Amino acid sequence: MAQPGTSASSSSAVSFETALLLLATLTAFAANSILCRLALAGGHIDALTFTSVRLLSGAVVLTLVLVAKSRQPVIAIDPPAMLALMVYALAFSVSYIGLAAGVGALLLFGAVQVTMLSVGLYRGERLSAQAWFGFALAVAGLVTYLLPGKASAPMGAVAAMLLAGCAWGVYSLRGARGQDPVAATTSNFLAAAPLTVALAVIFGSGWHITTEGMVLAALSGGLTSGLGYVLWYHVVKKIPALTAATVQLSVPILAAFGGVVILGEPLTSRLAFAGVAVLGGIALVVKGRQGTVAAASAKPAQQSGAVVREQWIYGAGI
Repeated sequence: MAQPGTSASSSSAVSFETALLLLATLTAFAANSILCRLALAGGHIDALTFTSVRLLSGAVVLTLVLVAKSRQPVIAIDPPAMLALMVYALAFSVSYIGLAAGVGALLLFGAVQVTMLSVGLYRGERLSAQAWFGFALAVAGLVTYLLPGKASAPMGAVAAMLLAGCAWGVYSLRGARGQDPVAATTSNFLAAAPLTVALAVIFGSGWHITTEGMVLAALSGGLTSGLGYVLWYHVVKKIPALTAATVQLSVPILAAFGGVVILGEPLTSRLAFAGVAVLGGIALVVKGRQGTVAAASAKPAQQSGAVVREQWIYGAGI
């Protein structure tokens, strides 16, 4: 959701400060999975209420950021983006009732990238043989993990996370059209939050709320989502687009590590194999697309920027 051409060129060096901010941003994105899993698997809050608090706190923090920058928060709602944001946030919460943090992050990340790349292919983007191989490998990794077996995750939770990934992919593609990423994200949060609260009021007969659950939801919305997005939009202007694409591969890894260390979740061989296939496949696609991006750079700047923006930069804020 950044402006065209805001990414640094591929030859730009990344400063130490930028690297630290980038690490903080990626950690925040991974922490979303940890916080959600802590809240829902621990029975501290129900999924609808968690989602409502997450979106509300995110909207508040994003609005405060705009005000702090001496800008008037202008509501410019994009209905498809708002709907995609709601679907993502709710499905994300529901899935973590049954999924481990690392599993959920891997499924989400894979679904986001497959969705965005599929749209790119539908729009006529051409991939190299290496990129096609990587795409097939990533899809195979997801399918392999989902095959029935003793280590299989609950299929209802898996379906919810795949839906969340598809929705975030759509949201990212819609957001690539925006000129001001923070303002656009704020608008969508402000529009989606009250609608999600209304859903919670209408369908939330089984509410279960604790102070710990509310705090975890508020942290997920205000800190790891709201401020996380602001940091990402700031950092992505200072790093090469290919770097932005590649470093996103660390988010599921960080989430899995956090799940093991903080939540005591097992790191199974099945998850490790799927992770290598999915992340390795996406890395091959990223590498293979270098030629596509280079060729697009000879075209008008707006079109070239769209190739980079839509496919790789804005699928990170999971």
